[in-house]
Amino acid sequence: MVPSPWAHEPVLTGSLTTLRPYLDEDLPHILEALADPELLRLTGSVHSDEEARAAAHDAAQLHGWYSGLAAREDRLDLMVVDRDTGTWVGEVVLNDWDPGNESCNFRILLGPRGRDRGLGSEATRLLLDHAFTHLPLHRIALGVYAFNPRAQRVYEKAGFVVEGREREALRYDGARVDQLLMSVLRPEWAARQRVPAPPLVPQ
Repeated sequence: MVPSPWAHEPVLTGSLTTLRPYLDEDLPHILEALADPELLRLTGSVHSDEEARAAAHDAAQLHGWYSGLAAREDRLDLMVVDRDTGTWVGEVVLNDWDPGNESCNFRILLGPRGRDRGLGSEATRLLLDHAFTHLPLHRIALGVYAFNPRAQRVYEKAGFVVEGREREALRYDGARVDQLLMSVLRPEWAARQRVPAPPLVPQ
């Protein structure tokens, strides 16, 4: 039986970041990042500034979740490590895999220590390069809230194209916020690399 290509957890290295599987030493940095109200707001994890300031996360529960990722064969979660410090600054995820349509969702989370230095842009590029080279994917999609134009620019730089809008998808502090829907296709990625699109990896 051929193992699922999703079962392999790679280590991807760029000039600024290394993407690798979760290690227990990452947990304190994850907890620190999840205590950041701005992160919770931008990801739509809460519905008000007050809720963001009061948010708390259970360390044992988080440890159980991250420790179990290695056994999953339907998604890929890689930690973003700052090469300057060797510490966790975020994560990149491919999830919601739809094998019939050869598509999945992309998600990135960066804590305060990982922002405004190009780490997110590089981590996004590294994961897309891996995905379209080694995984059975034709389409990778994401959603980004309209109050996060910085993230939208990062995604556009990586090749994602706005394809729609979910109107008033998030309620935050009494306001209704649209969510932009974006995607990148394998041929588009290949054209940016100036190489022929590689054949899809067998499932």
